[in-house]
Amino acid sequence: MGGRVASGHENLVVGSGPGRLNCCLTTLDSLPEDGIVPGLHPDYPLRTERLDLRPHRMDDLDDLYAFHSRPEVVRYTPWPVRDREQTRVALETKLSQGELTEPGQWLVLAIELRETGTVIGEVLLKWASETDRQGEIGFALHTDYQGKGLAAEAAREVLRLGFEDLGLHRIVAILDDRNTASAQLLERLGMRREAHHIHALLFKGEWANEYVYALLEEDWRATTS
Repeated sequence: MGGRVASGHENLVVGSGPGRLNCCLTTLDSLPEDGIVPGLHPDYPLRTERLDLRPHRMDDLDDLYAFHSRPEVVRYTPWPVRDREQTRVALETKLSQGELTEPGQWLVLAIELRETGTVIGEVLLKWASETDRQGEIGFALHTDYQGKGLAAEAAREVLRLGFEDLGLHRIVAILDDRNTASAQLLERLGMRREAHHIHALLFKGEWANEYVYALLEEDWRATTS
């Protein structure tokens, strides 16, 4: 499971995604007048029933390689099947993506199965627009752990983070229309299909169609109240 649900993430990794100004503010002069640091600075780990969501660490390499190297996992992701060295290079970029300080950035979190301490996937949240309070969600999960509700568990917590902590109004997910498992997962999360774009991009050598799913803050709060 995964795919263009993690839309654009790997492109942003080498471009605007990790283009951070500072990871933290160290002087009072750097603070806004109201004293509130903008963006998202979670207190990790984020704990769900079975999972810990947290920033990546270098010792995640073996676990990350275990699913980044699987064709069935990366079929719909923006990145290709990776060898160990390619996974290491990607992991080094992910280390600095544990908070959001400006629009355009992706939050990239490891999905750790608490029972074993194994990293079984990744979940992402993009701060797409501050003015319009827009975001985007994505995820990828090792095939051995699919079909157990774990991806939905992680995605639900990141939706909560986006709506309740970052103050987003709308969160979208963009995926290849052949990615049936991810589409069904998004619908279980309460997201609605808003668009079907035909030949939206040239993806891994062929024209791909895209679904756009979305969830509004008011709908999120209605289902969680």
